[in-house]
Amino acid sequence: MANKTDIIAEAGKQELFIKREFDAPRELVFKAYTDPEILVRWLGPKNLKMRIEQNASAAGQPWRFIHSDENGNEFGFHGVCHDFTAPVRLIRTFEFEGLPDTGHVSLETAIFDELPGGRTRVTVQSVFKSLEDRDGMIASGMERGVNEGFERLDEVLAGNKADAQAI
Repeated sequence: MANKTDIIAEAGKQELFIKREFDAPRELVFKAYTDPEILVRWLGPKNLKMRIEQNASAAGQPWRFIHSDENGNEFGFHGVCHDFTAPVRLIRTFEFEGLPDTGHVSLETAIFDELPGGRTRVTVQSVFKSLEDRDGMIASGMERGVNEGFERLDEVLAGNKADAQAI
């Protein structure tokens, strides 16, 4: 049975939460979130390819990811890593470059909890500048991208469980 992704956005709050469990050890899940060779294999909708222009591996470093579709259209995302505590926590800013004006930055905190049986729960809290920014993110199709990405991450993790011994 596939793991369920919960996206929680309470009315009137400028935040949303994404919660998901994975059938893999915490170290491997954290690595999948931070290793560029693994990250490009799962992050985002299935119909988009991803490349990493900059990858943050420590606090203070910038990051920039670009997704592209089959027509060559590109969608950029960038930010700065504020906390990189392996394999427990990532904190970073997040901004979609495709909006007509700038300043739609959110603060994302990802917590990686170790569960019994070699499983991991990831909880992401995104805090937005305004309720409108949060609702705009939800309306953008974010849920589809999150769900498709996590389905691909399940496949990547299943194929890399042997790698967990080496981490």
